[in-house]
Amino acid sequence: MTTHIDHLADQDTILITPSALPEADEFELWGQIFLHLDGLSILEFHQGADRHQWRFTCAGHPYNLNFEHYSESIWIAPEGLAATEHLPNLVTLLRLNLQQ
Repeated sequence: MTTHIDHLADQDTILITPSALPEADEFELWGQIFLHLDGLSILEFHQGADRHQWRFTCAGHPYNLNFEHYSESIWIAPEGLAATEHLPNLVTLLRLNLQQ
C-alpha cells in the first residue's frame, strides 16, 4: 500500500493520500499506526460524526491528523506559529518513514 505526502505550504497543511482510505470506524487504528514514529508523541483521539482527529506532537510542537469521511480526505494541520514553522521538518520525517 502506498501513501503520498504533499506539503501544501500556501495552506500550512500536509495532505496525506493513502492508496486505500480507511473506513470511518478504522481511522483510530489507522492513525495510531501512521503516527507510530520515533519523534512523534500521540496525545489524544477525538471522534465526531463526520470528522475524526488525532492530536500529536513532533519536536514539542502540536499538530492534528484529521480524517473527514465525506470529503474522503486526510490531512495534518499545525497548532500555532511555532508548529507551522516546523511543518517542513515534519514532512521530511513522514516521507523518510514511508521510504523504509
